[in-house]
Amino acid sequence: MNHEVHDFTKDVIEQSFKVPVVVDFWAEWCGPCKMLGPILERLADQSAGKWVLAKVDTDRNEDLAVRYGVRGIPNVKLFVDGKVASEFTGALPERAVVQWLEKALPDQNRKELETARQLIQEGKHSEAQQLLETVLSRTPANEQGRALLAAILIWQDRLRAVDLVRNIQEHSTHYSLADAIRTFDELVGKMDHPELLPQDSVKTTYLAAIYDMRSKQLDAALDKFIDVIRLNRYYDDDGARRACLAIFKLLGEENDVTKRHRRDFSSALH
Repeated sequence: MNHEVHDFTKDVIEQSFKVPVVVDFWAEWCGPCKMLGPILERLADQSAGKWVLAKVDTDRNEDLAVRYGVRGIPNVKLFVDGKVASEFTGALPERAVVQWLEKALPDQNRKELETARQLIQEGKHSEAQQLLETVLSRTPANEQGRALLAAILIWQDRLRAVDLVRNIQEHSTHYSLADAIRTFDELVGKMDHPELLPQDSVKTTYLAAIYDMRSKQLDAALDKFIDVIRLNRYYDDDGARRACLAIFKLLGEENDVTKRHRRDFSSALH
């Protein structure tokens, strides 16, 4: 597919009011451009119309390069509603380009997802769940929606929560929340076979902390996990530390429970 721009106003500016346009400023003599170009073209062809690619040869369009402050190439700019929304310079590997796109592209559901995130912070989980279910009914693969819904469901429907984040991998901006949910599931699963845990004086406290976590008694759980860290930092493959971080992530840094325990947690580690 030929992505070369013929009319910048029509192909980029006007088009960007309908769909985000990724503009690749390049030149024939530029080696890094020839590395990045095929990556952008492949991702554009795989985007299912979520965004389109436009290529601008800077040798033939010096005026455009000057107008948009292109000082080095390849230079990639994302246009949304006629304006540059994000950009990068240099030949990034494909994984890094995917990460940039995930962060830079506007999400059609972003307002609803932000509202859901606020509702979760306010403890209005049923309202947030209803909103997230609606978002996912339209866009089932939306990773932010899946991760936020999983964070609500982890205490009431672990199997579905884990399934929602199953395909959220390290390159995703929502990986840390997905990882917290998987950590929660792993730790709660240990209650089914406590005999497999190492024998140690902290074992009883550790199991009690997991029970409190599963029961959403998070103040009590964090108190016990922090006690375990103080007594045996690396018990169960650093399980208490990982549990605390998972709880903090699920609740958010602005949550009162997180704020109450952050200092003691850091103190216990050091």
